[in-house]
Amino acid sequence: MSDIDRLIQSLAKLPGLGPRSARRAALYMLERRESVLAPLIAALSAAAEGVRTCSTCGNLDSTDPCSICADPRRDPTILCVVEDVADVWALERANAFRGRYHVLGGALSALDGVGPEDLNIAGLVGRARAPAVAEVVLATSLTVDGQTTAHYIIDRLEGCEVTVSALAHGIPLGGELDYMDDGTLSAALKARRPLPRGL
Repeated sequence: MSDIDRLIQSLAKLPGLGPRSARRAALYMLERRESVLAPLIAALSAAAEGVRTCSTCGNLDSTDPCSICADPRRDPTILCVVEDVADVWALERANAFRGRYHVLGGALSALDGVGPEDLNIAGLVGRARAPAVAEVVLATSLTVDGQTTAHYIIDRLEGCEVTVSALAHGIPLGGELDYMDDGTLSAALKARRPLPRGL
């Protein structure tokens, strides 16, 4: 296999890039080695070496704790629970939430074999027990797996002295946060509501 074929195959593994798009991207980069390919290689190398997972919330950053956890201007009384780092980035892009985050690392899924022990739920419960935390906002996707995860978390937070709320239904059923526009995310966060316990 040639170097070009290896490049195309690697690019085709990226989300949103099929074989045809990967070929176009590879050709574009190879024709612009100095202006596009070399800076991309440098950025990928720096990210591979410097980016790490925040030991507090699970976000990705070049520092641990991440810049959000370390920011004294963030409200430490509110934890927003999301499935993936992409959801943190989506909410930050909307600039509507000023609390802290907790990244689960996915959602419960019987079909995919993802159980509670595969997610960072124990870490969430530990953080929710801290005296400073007053509210946990469940921002899981409105998919079957996302809602199953939310209900499981509600059960696990039983006994924690926190208010548990969820995003308002401005997020469409089956929707994922990373695909939502900023206005929808902002409205959903502002209209969050408490969830009943013991369902």
